[in-house]
Amino acid sequence: MHDMPQLTVTRWWWIRHAPVVGHEGRVYGSNDVPAHTDDPESYGNLANRLPRDAVWVTSHLSRTHVTADAIGEAGLEHGDRLVENDFGEQNFGDWQGMTYEELNERMRESLGEEALHRFWYAPAAHQPPNGESFVDVIERVGSVIERLTEEHKGRDIVAVAHGGVIRAAIALALNLDPDKALVLQTENLSTTRLDHLDGPGRGGNWRVAFVNQRAR
Repeated sequence: MHDMPQLTVTRWWWIRHAPVVGHEGRVYGSNDVPAHTDDPESYGNLANRLPRDAVWVTSHLSRTHVTADAIGEAGLEHGDRLVENDFGEQNFGDWQGMTYEELNERMRESLGEEALHRFWYAPAAHQPPNGESFVDVIERVGSVIERLTEEHKGRDIVAVAHGGVIRAAIALALNLDPDKALVLQTENLSTTRLDHLDGPGRGGNWRVAFVNQRAR
């Protein structure tokens, strides 16, 4: 029997932030908007599910901070957290603050029905005025993942972030076409685990343990 290659595994535990309040029906993207954390059962489940000795990282937006705080208050205390601006949600530029109906009408006028994306606001490479495309998000998220994976090799990393950021991380792990990655669902307070395997052998550096596991 052949020995398995010796691999160093860095486990990323991605948590999407708590539900946003007060912005129903509008695009908020990279705006700093409040989130609702009054769900003790979900936070208790997360506190029991996540690793005890982990590096914690959030974006700069407050909805990720209050989510991490709520997990800590539910029983999973953790030390100082890293804050990465490049883990912030996609900047939709001039679209932010618009209703979905207004945006849909604008996109139909500019791109036409056949060019619209079925699962997202726009095709992955489309850049909103004064904003960024999903392709841009993948690039900036990937740079941070690469750096932190190297700096904390062999550790557990709990990253409280945003739907677009987690979608980008999965796209990178699976080497997905950006437009294909837009079909991925990431619900509030869900957990996605992506393992980075460093060592010899073929088959890629990432293993997908699970995606969009609900908090309850």
